[in-house]
Amino acid sequence: MKNPHATRLGKAIIPALAEHPGVSGIHPLADSLDAFAARYLLCGMAENTLDVQYYIWQDDMSGRLLFSALLAAADRGVRVRLLLDDNNTNGLDDILELLNSHPQIEVRLFNPFSFRLFRAIGYLTDFARLNRRMHNKSFTVDGETTIVGGRNVGDAYFGVGKQPLFSDLDVLAIGPVVAEVSQDFQRYWESQCVSTLAKVLDVDAGVLQQRVQLPDDWRNDPKARRYLDRLTTSQFATDLVARRLNMYWAQTRLLSDDPRKGQGRAHHHTLLPQRLINVIGLPKQEIDIISAYFVPTRAGIAQILGLVRKGVKIAILTNSLAANDVAVVHAGYARWRKKLLRHGVALYELKPENNSPRRPRDRGLTGNSGSSLHAKTFSVDKQKVFIGSFNFDPRSAMLNTEMGFVIESAALAEDIHQRFTQSQKEAAWALRLDKWGRVNWVENRDGKEIIWKKEPHTRFWQRVLVRLVYRLPIEWLL
Repeated sequence: MKNPHATRLGKAIIPALAEHPGVSGIHPLADSLDAFAARYLLCGMAENTLDVQYYIWQDDMSGRLLFSALLAAADRGVRVRLLLDDNNTNGLDDILELLNSHPQIEVRLFNPFSFRLFRAIGYLTDFARLNRRMHNKSFTVDGETTIVGGRNVGDAYFGVGKQPLFSDLDVLAIGPVVAEVSQDFQRYWESQCVSTLAKVLDVDAGVLQQRVQLPDDWRNDPKARRYLDRLTTSQFATDLVARRLNMYWAQTRLLSDDPRKGQGRAHHHTLLPQRLINVIGLPKQEIDIISAYFVPTRAGIAQILGLVRKGVKIAILTNSLAANDVAVVHAGYARWRKKLLRHGVALYELKPENNSPRRPRDRGLTGNSGSSLHAKTFSVDKQKVFIGSFNFDPRSAMLNTEMGFVIESAALAEDIHQRFTQSQKEAAWALRLDKWGRVNWVENRDGKEIIWKKEPHTRFWQRVLVRLVYRLPIEWLL
């Protein structure tokens, strides 16, 4: 195998690392189209390996473009390993089979379904296993750089249409933490929860280019033009090679669940929530939480209120009911709103995209996160930041495997805090209790305060459904 540091990426990165020994460089990818461009352009720069791990890879414009980029890398001799959770591969069997037939590409699936066409049958016959999913997201190139965070692959995550603040967030990293991600990918790749495609499908090599390449007429599609225009105008690759990317240099650590969690066999002390507490510690002054799905549970509420009693300032940004794509999960949060507000916790709910009254399509218990807010991050005492795949809900804590970075950077924590504050003002409703103890949703529009007495942009039956669901004993599933 080639010396990885002799690659174009290695030559660009090693001098920067020499100037910052022992720490990793972190470059936030807050802009959705830049996040797509970074992945696509890094595929083009790969010379040795591409290790790619995702919960969702959609068969849409951005998904096809990135499939094509993986194929082009493989044609150059790059070894490509693609690890996908099987929960969201419905309709992708043919394209995965074709990719897997390339001598330089191998595809594996996490907790695969035996029934490919009627997957609901699988849930009926094998629910305990199939209810556990791999929610991890990483994109590692030549062992030199990696992208980790909240984004899956698909148009919903890469900025088709106007995106609200904090619609999503991931980071590009260089330095020692990249080796941790590579080792973690290998751990998942070889785990008993993962199956080769040959064990799941009747693999039959076809015409490799047939589905992977975009039809010519797609390139005239307005969506394709947005992506391709960003590729031609992006300074990402040039700035990376020229060492001009803005980097936060900081001690950075990967936290990742044991893949045996997908079998229900991981030990409790290895689960991400406990390890986060061990690494970050409990906040002493303040914590900002940004989570697409926020289901604190009774135990979580006790911990939050315990911090409040110690004087910790807590602010939480999550999706409103109008922006949430999993209504039952919203119910797991809504039941605790009054109690949190009474004890001084600041709650903010993101408005739907473009402040539209149209709800995102409800996607069931596991969710595809087509909601307005998909980022999962929090900052503690303006000193440490977590950015990854972990939502504050029982599913992330106990069922799905998760991963993310703990970054010890006051500058990045301050940046996250400022973006959080901006989101509160521009894109979210602030919640407060009126004198009768009822929840109000408050926004400022043109200097005027507007108060909603009911969940904004929702219908009566949606609000009734949430009230019914949060009385059911299903919180552990959410």
